[in-house]
Amino acid sequence: MLEVALRHRFGPRPRQAGAEPDGFSLDIAFAEPTSGVTALFGPSGCGKSTVLAAVAGLLRPQEGRIALDGVALLDTARGVAVPAERRRCGVVFQDARLFPHLSVETNLRYGLRRAPAGATGPGFEEVVALLGIGPLLGRRPGRLSGGERQRVALGRALLARPRLLLMDEPLAALDAGRRAEVLPFLARLRQGAGLPILYVTHAMEEVDALADRLVLMQAGRLLAEGTVEALSLRTDLPLALRRDAGALLPCRVLAHAPERGLTRLGFAGGELTLPLREDPVGTRARVRLRARDVAVATEKPQGLSTQNLLPATLLAIGEAPSPHEAFLRLRVGEAELLSRVTRDSVARLQLAPGRPVWAVIKAVTFDRAGGAAL
Repeated sequence: MLEVALRHRFGPRPRQAGAEPDGFSLDIAFAEPTSGVTALFGPSGCGKSTVLAAVAGLLRPQEGRIALDGVALLDTARGVAVPAERRRCGVVFQDARLFPHLSVETNLRYGLRRAPAGATGPGFEEVVALLGIGPLLGRRPGRLSGGERQRVALGRALLARPRLLLMDEPLAALDAGRRAEVLPFLARLRQGAGLPILYVTHAMEEVDALADRLVLMQAGRLLAEGTVEALSLRTDLPLALRRDAGALLPCRVLAHAPERGLTRLGFAGGELTLPLREDPVGTRARVRLRARDVAVATEKPQGLSTQNLLPATLLAIGEAPSPHEAFLRLRVGEAELLSRVTRDSVARLQLAPGRPVWAVIKAVTFDRAGGAAL
């Protein structure tokens, strides 16, 4: 378990009682399992990187406690503050921070030399294969693309045999093409590294592709925490204001029909059809089903091009960002979906909780999580 409780203020304090404080204050507490990927998510300036710096030991907060598997790394009340170099946290920043005068191989082996004696973890060849950086070993950082540099920085951090991997918006400085290059390697890392990862980002596609759990932040405070799938259904959170708001569904590839250009996915609510993918049958995946792409019908539609017609039950009708719209929460088998419709549709169709409906979803609307198999 990673336990974090921090209070810290940047900037001057108020000069008199009752005055509004100046600067930025952080006051947050959460606890997450030491397995998988936990994403710190929120807008720029909400304190995500400050939390990560405190966990790494790069920032000494004014008050707080940080513990990993019951061992305190920081406890200001008891005067405990383990130095950064002894916390065994591997840190990957936005910029790779490689040694420019050393080759890729030498940069990697520097990380290996920093590993504590007797520490277990992936070996050099395993990390090189995991990140696909074998052809780069003889180059220097100046001859690498941004995506290649980030993969090397990841490798160096892994070879230091950390107990916790901290990633501070590692893809923020990359263009869309380079992000698409690195995301599959991060997804592979998530499966193969076997160590907990705390991942800072403000990009939802990275959360969809990588995160198991989400810590949602705003203005230095915790708004919500939980699994990514559960929080994707919360219409009371700022996530609902996004155009990509909608359910994130764990799926498995069931079959391909190359002659029709289609792939079938199985999920807890049944099956979904989408354009043909290359992933082998049995591959686990997640798809984001945007609420604005889910229509509802009170009778089973006929003669449609849409292939995904799912029987559902309307669970609730909630507020949407626009007063003229509403979120419908739908039960489909053992899964739940969101649909975003106009208030006029709610009245015209006489929609009410408990009513059976059909969820209508075009195959081409699916957003595959980061375009990468998980």
